Amino acid sequence: MKEAKSFNDTVWGYLTKQGLLKVPAVTIIFWTIKLLSTALGESISDYLVHTINPVFAVIGAAIFFSIAIIIQFFARRYIPWIYWLAVVMVAIFGTMTADVVHIVLGVPYLISTIFFTIALAVIFFVWYKVEKTLSIHSIRTPRREIFYWATVVTTFALGTATGDMTAITFNLGYLTSGILFAVLFILPLLTYRLFKADEVLTFWLAYIFTRPLGASFADWFGRTPDLGGIGFGTGRTSIVLTILIVIFVGYLALAGKGGKDSRPL
Repeated sequence: MKEAKSFNDTVWGYLTKQGLLKVPAVTIIFWTIKLLSTALGESISDYLVHTINPVFAVIGAAIFFSIAIIIQFFARRYIPWIYWLAVVMVAIFGTMTADVVHIVLGVPYLISTIFFTIALAVIFFVWYKVEKTLSIHSIRTPRREIFYWATVVTTFALGTATGDMTAITFNLGYLTSGILFAVLFILPLLTYRLFKADEVLTFWLAYIFTRPLGASFADWFGRTPDLGGIGFGTGRTSIVLTILIVIFVGYLALAGKGGKDSRPL
């Protein structure tokens, strides 16, 4: 008779079980939707916390974030609308997390930026120590997906704190901060394309800078002039961004694109 597997063996077998790729190919559309989602996370977060009770807003975001991540984990392969729904909810919840650290706990943006930077470094260290790779082209097991989404959540929190630090603490304003992070976002991708720099390193550097880049321009569009914006409104900004994301994700779903391995552009 076969011996029954222990609980630890069962869990380990599940975590290391190989499956289909769970993340999209890294293309121009990938970066476009990623930037739009970071901007949407900022604008929706600002709109909700100023429209309804902030406590209810955070709790609601946490619930929808949890549901979206669970759906993503139970999906057997990359499905555009499921994956990007999870990203959008991470953007909203990550933004609120960073804002709570500053507004509720009174932690300065500089300190929270340093904290989330260290947290991200620890996740990368443990991820590489366990899996021997940080490549998103290898996200084919539940354990690697856990590391991946832990990284994504932390990058959103870090990006939110960093963007607010440059715009508010360093008095650069939202527009100048957006331009700064646009340059920092493009540099790793150009370095990869022109000089064949390390693919994994350049990808994650660009990925980290998408958050403060999108958030800075979302704040610039949505905030009132007295707060450094142009006054388009966080509500209207959220609607426009949502429509754009739905269009791009719908295209990916209908065209059946975005699920194969691809190199960063």
